[in-house]
Amino acid sequence: MAESPPLVPVPDKLTGFFWEGARRHKLMVQRCSACGTFQHPPEPVCHSCLSFDLGGAAVSGRGTVYSYEMATQAFHPSFADRMPLCIAVVELDDQPGLKLLTNIVDLPADGVAVGDPVEVCFRRLSDEITLPVFRVARA
Repeated sequence: MAESPPLVPVPDKLTGFFWEGARRHKLMVQRCSACGTFQHPPEPVCHSCLSFDLGGAAVSGRGTVYSYEMATQAFHPSFADRMPLCIAVVELDDQPGLKLLTNIVDLPADGVAVGDPVEVCFRRLSDEITLPVFRVARA
């Protein structure tokens, strides 16, 4: 049986800044130029003030685990060697309610818990795509 190619995101006009930032190891989130509100995932209009004047802005890369799930069954063959996989929602420190769906990597022996502080790190998937993921913050 042929090996399944890995699943990789396809940047577009709306998400290009996010993927370019990740390639440079910077976590970028969409920010409204009119009111300063961050929002993720990127959308064409600001949720707070309905402005169309949006762009990418660097954020700290620090946050807390809001929710998580330990996946034990691969949902695609290219993930089979990565099980178990910690799929998490991280609330970024830069703005209350600013959340990012991600993975927690390099889990400590005692695992992860809601409320744990985390920090961004980056995993290269290809020459074009680097994935921002998080790890439990080091003391």
